[in-house]
Amino acid sequence: MIKSLCFYKEVFSLGKEHTEIPNDWDRSGLPAWSFFNNEMFEAEKDLLFRRHWQLICHSNDIPNAGDFITWNLIGERALVIRGKDGKIRAFHNLCKHRGSRVIADDAGTCKSTITCPFHGWTYNLDGTLRGASRPSSLPKLDPVEYGLPPLEMDIWNGFIFVRFQPGPQPALSDILKKFDNEVSQYELFDLEPTGDGFWTEEIDANWKCVRDVDNEGYHVPMAHPGLHDLFGQNYYDEPIAGGLSRSVGSFNSGDGRLWSVRNYKKLLHAKDSLDETHQKCWLYIGVFPNLVFGLYPDSVIFYQEYPVENGKTIQRGGNYKYAEENRKMRVSRYLSMRIDRLTSKEDEQLIKWSWEAAFSSAYEGVLLSDLEYGVKAYHDTLREYFPVLSGPEPESGKLLQANERLLAEKE
Repeated sequence: MIKSLCFYKEVFSLGKEHTEIPNDWDRSGLPAWSFFNNEMFEAEKDLLFRRHWQLICHSNDIPNAGDFITWNLIGERALVIRGKDGKIRAFHNLCKHRGSRVIADDAGTCKSTITCPFHGWTYNLDGTLRGASRPSSLPKLDPVEYGLPPLEMDIWNGFIFVRFQPGPQPALSDILKKFDNEVSQYELFDLEPTGDGFWTEEIDANWKCVRDVDNEGYHVPMAHPGLHDLFGQNYYDEPIAGGLSRSVGSFNSGDGRLWSVRNYKKLLHAKDSLDETHQKCWLYIGVFPNLVFGLYPDSVIFYQEYPVENGKTIQRGGNYKYAEENRKMRVSRYLSMRIDRLTSKEDEQLIKWSWEAAFSSAYEGVLLSDLEYGVKAYHDTLREYFPVLSGPEPESGKLLQANERLLAEKE
């Protein structure tokens, strides 16, 4: 997405935090070894994904008692369900008997209980054990102790997050509250699912390649004709600070050359509660390590990427409509989704090429431009957790030891 060089030489503002690009900065990016080192990959899975907040869905994806969403991440299985009391709870999707999934479907409704498909143990919608099959063959079971294992959960403006293990981030709602004033006009809590479900795309690349492409807009004029047609020079980034980033693409004054852009600008029916600025822009909010919200005049989207194995990544996303959507807004949403889908396909190819480069004998790293400072800022955030990324590849089997030593030296 295109950025103005003169803007980058000025001061970025994220709440009370400021980032100024120095005249002389390290433009080399992450070392090539970090993209295919398996010890690095395993450490990232644990610290960055299991121990950071992960978005599951919106509360209006599960509006009624018994409605649920399940989601899997690197060996972890999450279940988010609404109870009979209307309360939303999160659990490990794991039976306390033999560890089976208690729910096999991605989404649906449990009428009154959750029944494990392995041996028939049943659980109440609040996660407590209701009963084991053939109870006479078992000792007396406490319904809480043998209930579904709870997951740490937080909700921000209706969006439901879980964390599989304790981690360094505070509550997600506390992290994102710096944006509460700006996003209040979008009335996110009232969003409704479009009925399309969640989409997933498998990408043959290390997950960091996805972030590296998404964290800069230098490539937009060449690689994304649709976005360039929509924004022109009216796009800027505020690089990651405090685990958050913000980007704004304001619509340019042209009619649009491409069919989707031309008709989107012509037919756009923006949400009435938005101020004039936000009626004519796409706002992006990034959450470390792997989530982006897209807040549009006609709809709201999210996308996130997470590793499956080293060299294979899943990108997952969802689309939401405003509660008051009418026919004109629905047309606008269709057109914005069309632009988004094309952009995603274009990015997918760039991600694969970036991944391939790390294996080339000619690859000596990268040279980042000022227009790619967002990539540098993200890499620096990774180095806060993994200072080993600032040096040569550690000896096999000693990466974690080397990283712990470097972390201790920073204290």
